[in-house]
Amino acid sequence: MLPANVLEFHRRYHEETGITFASLYPGCIATTGLFREHINLFRVLFPPFQKYITKGFVSEEEAGKRLAQVVSDPNLSKSGVYWSWNKNSASFENQLSQEASDAHKARKMWEISEKLVGLV
Repeated sequence: MLPANVLEFHRRYHEETGITFASLYPGCIATTGLFREHINLFRVLFPPFQKYITKGFVSEEEAGKRLAQVVSDPNLSKSGVYWSWNKNSASFENQLSQEASDAHKARKMWEISEKLVGLV
């Protein structure tokens, strides 16, 4: 069962085990198969829109590098951080949204996950 305060649980677990908890937003990887079920017009227009209008596009290779950086770079070893990158590909600690920090939603997702994987 998930404790009432998820962030406190992660903090204590990190202190006890040394396991780091982190999440990341590598950028918009618009050329993957993620949108394969979407309408064709969207699949054609979305990548250039992300590249030239929002400037949020990153290649699959760059996204992989950013993931590897979170895993291996000692400068990104702080637990409980949501990592992002700026336009110069420099990492920074981003703020979690209120929704992502919602303990009630986290508990509900944990309980549903337990059921889906057969733990309860």
